[in-house]
Amino acid sequence: MQRILSTQLAAHVGETVTVAGWVHRRRLLKSVAFLILRDAAGLTQVVAASAEARTRVEALTEESVVEVTGTVTANAAAPAGVELSTPTVRVHSAVAVPLPVELHRPAPTGTLPTQLDHAALALRHPARAAALRVAAAATAGFRAALEARRFVEIHTPKIVASATESGADVFQLDYFGRPGYLAQSPQFYKQLMVGVFERVYEVGPVFRAEPHDTARHLAQYTSLDAELGFITDHRDVMVVLRDVVATMLDTVAERTGTPVPGVPEHIPAVHFAEALRIAGAPADEPDLAPAHERALGAWAAREHGSDFVFVTGYPMRKRPFYTHPQPSNPTWSNSFDLLFRGVELVTGGQRLHRYSDYVAALAARGEGVEGYEGYLDAFRYGMPAHGGFAIGLERFVARLLGAANVREVAAFPRDLHRLTP
Repeated sequence: MQRILSTQLAAHVGETVTVAGWVHRRRLLKSVAFLILRDAAGLTQVVAASAEARTRVEALTEESVVEVTGTVTANAAAPAGVELSTPTVRVHSAVAVPLPVELHRPAPTGTLPTQLDHAALALRHPARAAALRVAAAATAGFRAALEARRFVEIHTPKIVASATESGADVFQLDYFGRPGYLAQSPQFYKQLMVGVFERVYEVGPVFRAEPHDTARHLAQYTSLDAELGFITDHRDVMVVLRDVVATMLDTVAERTGTPVPGVPEHIPAVHFAEALRIAGAPADEPDLAPAHERALGAWAAREHGSDFVFVTGYPMRKRPFYTHPQPSNPTWSNSFDLLFRGVELVTGGQRLHRYSDYVAALAARGEGVEGYEGYLDAFRYGMPAHGGFAIGLERFVARLLGAANVREVAAFPRDLHRLTP
């Protein structure tokens, strides 16, 4: 079969070609029938004017896989200005069951739980598929931006011997008779690999057993991580992050045509203490609530015309033990979050890089070095000042597309209640 895609039809006007895909919709009129065929690139309109062809189209069911051979004819009203006429239709795979989700409408029918239950079908809807294409383009942009800056891609274990961020909110498993855990983050490993390549990144799944049942949380999501050595402080990391986000958005726009916001050359940044004041939060608040993030997003848009805003200097007590304190006041940290349209998108900062500082930081939190030996060894053998960040891919796509729920842009989401399909 010399098949071409729907987007290639315009280059073959007057020729006989073969297309193949899924029956997206049929429109049966008195004297003619229209078959809308969907492939990975888009839609093809097929006109069945003869009695035989019309009968063949009438017998088709939506989502059946068919092959159509016909003549490419110009028609300004058809997708891409062309359609197929005098068709011959051959069925590859017929659908003989009712569809739980209709795909020919502007949005897939059924509630979000219904769509998630039938993801194999619902993801075929052009809008759902488009969100996954945006995620793929964003990931490609992430990789391209870092490769251009001498970063090396790494792949780290997702089964670990201890929790990365804390002793809670981890998935425990039986690892050949001893406890293991699903990794909350590649944090420890990417720091160790700074000692090898200086600049590293990873794209991979992370697992959080947080009992959150919200529109912005998943138990498994894709994390875009980066770590770089020989920095002065967290501000060097913020510069790299700004350029990475800009490249991600440019790549999304180029590959998918999705409208994207501009990224300021210098993203506005406010210290955590000032952020609390802007958000109208109490001065002793230890963290930013979603309402505070929304207020800061509105402030950045109003005062700076920016969809992005950095919040720096979070309290040390709210950051992991490996976070570098602010030298002028160790109550605060050399860390940051990047908010995108009023939602936390990225967490990052400068890390400790001396072994003695790690021992002291763990002791201050009532912990010893036991269980961290493999991680701390790197700092006994010499590590440069370093820092990094992590972007939640699904949350990035959801905010970019204005999705009300992060599950709308995840192929097979895992959350507090969902372990299938």
